[in-house]
Amino acid sequence: MSRTWFPSVVAALLIAVSCPAIAQGKVPLAEEVHINEQLVAAAAGDILRQTCPSLSARMLVVLLKMKRLESYARSKGYDENEVTIFLKDKAEKARVRAAAVAYLVAAGVREGDVDSYCTVGQAEIADATLVGSLLWSSK
Repeated sequence: MSRTWFPSVVAALLIAVSCPAIAQGKVPLAEEVHINEQLVAAAAGDILRQTCPSLSARMLVVLLKMKRLESYARSKGYDENEVTIFLKDKAEKARVRAAAVAYLVAAGVREGDVDSYCTVGQAEIADATLVGSLLWSSK
C-alpha cells in the first residue's frame, strides 16, 4: 500500500459527512479549531512516517479518530459539499501542510535529516501527543 494513503483516508471519511447543515452561523471549516488541529496532526504524522522508516501509522487509532472527526463535523452541521470543497482546495491543503511542517520544525525536525524525523516521532509517541497517538515505532 502506498505511504500516501493516510491523508486520503482522512479526506474520504470527512467527505462521508452528508447530513444537511444543522447549525446556523457555523464558522468556515478553515477556522474550525478542532477539525484543523486533527488535520494538522494527521499531516504531521504522515510526514513523520513517510520520512522515518521505523515509524508507521496506528491504523485502528487513525480509523477511530477519523470516525470521531466525522461525527464531530456532523454535529457542527457541515455538509458533504462544504467538506469536499474544503478538502479539495489547494490553498487549504497547502495551509494544513505548512502548519504541520511548522509544528514539526518547532519540535526539532530538520529537513533532509531523517534521524531528526525519527527522533521527533519517537518523542511524540513518548509524550502521548495527538501526533504521537497516530504512530507506532518498530524501534
